Amino acid sequence: MTGPSLRERKKLRTRAAIQEHAVRLIDAQGYEATTVEQIAAAAEVSPATFFRYFKTKEDVVIEDDYDPLMVAALEHTPADLPPLRAFRHALRESFGQMPPKELDRILGRAKLIMSVPALRARSVDNMLATIDILSPPMARRLGRPEGDPAIRALVGAVIGAWLAVLMDWLNSDGALSLPELLDSSLEALEDGFTTRPPA
Repeated sequence: MTGPSLRERKKLRTRAAIQEHAVRLIDAQGYEATTVEQIAAAAEVSPATFFRYFKTKEDVVIEDDYDPLMVAALEHTPADLPPLRAFRHALRESFGQMPPKELDRILGRAKLIMSVPALRARSVDNMLATIDILSPPMARRLGRPEGDPAIRALVGAVIGAWLAVLMDWLNSDGALSLPELLDSSLEALEDGFTTRPPA
């Protein structure tokens, strides 16, 4: 399997640079005071290029490339794993080996999202979109219709666990392990909370 082309790698680098400068500027001078023009200038692209990568200023903080990684991981997860075990496996594949620098970027974006009301509101749309993206591969695994409400509820429960874990991770200022928090929360869901916590 071949990796991304030179053109695709360049696009990914440009997108990452725009997002990195956006987070830095917003963190330094505030969300309202930061303009698309300032972000574009810092990333050495035009405003038109900015809007080719992100539809809105909110999206430059909210959006990430993790949903496609999760879809690919789910599709390559052993078929005999039950649903929540499959999600745990896919999350370990997607996030388990993530370098510290990338985790720092996630932490910075998450702090902004939770501190800016417009970004918090926009993040709800993003979570709903993630449910839409992750439900079809899970439905295919289980031989169910893609619009099956039970599948959407399952994926919604996983996203809810992710949100709760994210808050714990933010409260620790990144000191806790995000992959371990994710795995333990999904393990509790999978177990149905029947196992007593350690004394």
